[in-house]
Formats: sequence, C-alpha cells, structure tokens
Amino acid sequence: MLSLENPVAFQIMTKPYGPVCNLNCTYCYYLEKKKLYPGIRDFRMTDELLEIYTKQYIESQDVPFVTFTWQGGEPTLMGIDFYKKAVQLQQKYGKGKKIENAFQTNGTLINEDWCRFLHENNFLVGISVDGPKEIHDMHRTHASGKASFDQVVSAIEMFQKFRVEFNTLTVVHRDNARHATEIYKFLKKVGSGYIQFIPIVERMNMNAGEDEIRLVGPEYQTATQVTPWTVDPVEYGEFLITIFDEWVRNDVGRYFVQIFDVTLANWVGEPPGLCVFSETCGNAMVMEHNGDLYTCDHFVYPHHRLGNIRTTPIRSMAQGAQQFTFGQNKLLKLPAYCIQCEYRFACHGECPKHRFEFSPDGERGLNYLCKAYKMFFRYVHPYMQYMGDELAAKRAPANVMAWARRYREYGGKQ
Repeated sequence: MLSLENPVAFQIMTKPYGPVCNLNCTYCYYLEKKKLYPGIRDFRMTDELLEIYTKQYIESQDVPFVTFTWQGGEPTLMGIDFYKKAVQLQQKYGKGKKIENAFQTNGTLINEDWCRFLHENNFLVGISVDGPKEIHDMHRTHASGKASFDQVVSAIEMFQKFRVEFNTLTVVHRDNARHATEIYKFLKKVGSGYIQFIPIVERMNMNAGEDEIRLVGPEYQTATQVTPWTVDPVEYGEFLITIFDEWVRNDVGRYFVQIFDVTLANWVGEPPGLCVFSETCGNAMVMEHNGDLYTCDHFVYPHHRLGNIRTTPIRSMAQGAQQFTFGQNKLLKLPAYCIQCEYRFACHGECPKHRFEFSPDGERGLNYLCKAYKMFFRYVHPYMQYMGDELAAKRAPANVMAWARRYREYGGKQ
C-alpha cells in the first residue's frame, strides 16, 4: 500500500481509447463510461498527452522497473503507430530504468503485423477468452451480433507462431460457471500457460436515466439488483474447486492459475501480488484517454476522480490523501464478520467493489462472493498447507500432486 510520505511504486491501467471497443460484450462494465464524457466523440489519447503521461509516470516511480499497462475498451483500436510512439517515449524518458509493457486485448484485430511488434518489443499480452466457442460467444460478440470466438483463437495461434508472450483472462459469469472442467481443458488445449479467472459481479440502478451510469458501486443502495449475468456465489465456489481439483493432482508447475498462486502466497505469508486479496489496496489506478486519473478500474465514478495529469502531477495524486484513504478503507471498513473469519488472511474481504451485502449480524459491507471464497479456502486448506510446508523445507510445491492423489484415495486422510 502507498503511504502518504513515500510511494515506492504503483500501477496505472491506461485507457488510450477510453471505453471505446469494437465488441459489445453483454457483461462489460466499461462501455457505459462514455457517459462520463458527454459530447465527446473522439476518445483517442493525443500524442501530446502520451508524452506528458510517459514522462510523469516514469519519473514518479522509485523503483528500477516500470510497467505500462494498456487496456480499454479495446487498445488495439489505437493502431500500432501509437504504441511505437509509446515505446520511443519510454526510451526517451527511461533514464536507465527497465521499462515493460502489458497489453490486454479481445484479440479480434490481431494480425501478423501486431504480432511482430508485440514480440519485438517484449509486450506481455493478455487475451480475453471465456471458453470453447459455444460458451465464449454467449456474451462476447460484435455490436452487429457477429461471434468473436474464431478471431480470438486465430489471435492465440498467431501469438504462438510469432512467440508473443501471452496469458488468458476468462470472465466467470452466470452462464459459464457450471462448465469449469470444459473451460479449463479448453484453456490448456489452446496453450494458455497462465490462466486468470475474473468473476463478474455487477449491480444496476433500476431507476437510472438514459444518460446516467447504470452499473453502480457498493455505496449505492437504492433500487439496485445484481445483473442477470452476475455469477452465483455458490456456483463460483464450485467452479474454483473443480478446477483446483484437476490442477492440484496433475498440473502444478505446468499451468499457472492466478488465484491458486495468490492463495498460496497468502497462505505462507508472502505478498499476494493481486490487489483484491491484499490487506489494503490503492496502488492500482486507472487513467482515461484525456488524462483523468481515478482510484481504481472498478471505481471510475465522478467521486473517485483524483484529478487530471495535465494540471496535477501523477505522483501527488498517487500519494494524496484521497487515494491513501481509499486504499486503507479496504482494511478499515471490513465488517466484524470478516475480521473474525478464519480465512481473513487469505481473502481480506476481496474487492471493495463487491462489498454490498449484509453480514449475518446485519452489518453492511460483506462481499457478495463470501460464500464462494469460504467454500474454496476450506477445500484447498490441506493442499495449501502441504505446499507451504514443502516451500519451508525448500522442496518443490509440485510434490503436492502425488500427495493429493493419495489424499483423495484415502478419503481425505493421510
């Protein structure tokens, strides 16, 4: 977590084309952010702002490694020349620091030219894919209704051909949560060595006007309901357990599943490397196309705007009181039910965006996915304990696979 005195490092997720995308995914929470900028037709970041941002962002970091993260909307809509300019500016202002780039895409515009550029400049690419064709195309379609699956698979094949380093991001929603085995096998089949699962949890304001933001934050309590695509907590818990069961017996050290790695880190007392499972947050902000900086990608609302980098330096916003308070509230606003939970160390209340339920004793602020994580952590407890013991003894955590097979053979006893 950043301190008010010495922010060592932080991340900014950059939206160079704002919320503009060539897909119209049913569950996307970002497309409607256009409403924050009424009258704006061109959401493209200018070259002038790109240079201001690059210089400020590098200079604000007190560490030798700086990562630029490009997202959207769809960042490929900016075109390759924009990112060539970005790399040139990073070299200009790098001052001896190692600069890296991460890039999240829906994959539909990837071609060989993109692959050459991404490989030559060592971009780490995340590509969104929700499972096999019939699952992926449920929600991830073009505005015309045209499916996107074939384009995504083609992009993955090109990444492999041109040796572009990539990982996959799979949104888990109400319609695919019951297909855990099918999805996991598919992701392995297409060559995803690093797998991220993102549960979709959104609430809508049923009284929102046409020009108002409809998907709301946790503080909004009036006339709301979860969206039809929001994942069911119990089904999400079962989803994670099903995949973990396969992974822990066969795939440890071969395939890396982000939530399993993060859970193990918390189990052994190491920083998890993922904000939602950290004790505090606030070191991952988001910048819009025009330089507006917000507290977090999940909190792009007017009252979470920190300022604009044209008028206020990034560093002062990152270490300012508003951002510090936002990050600390992740810990300070935990309900007593969470504080007393045996798995608090592994969850830390997960993302504040999802804390809109009431605890059994009536206190506000319980995470919507609480049941899911309790199910998951209880199930993985003995396996995490074993891997933690192996690490402490300087042995490979992958030893858990043989142990897990015996553990199941003897009915959960060793």
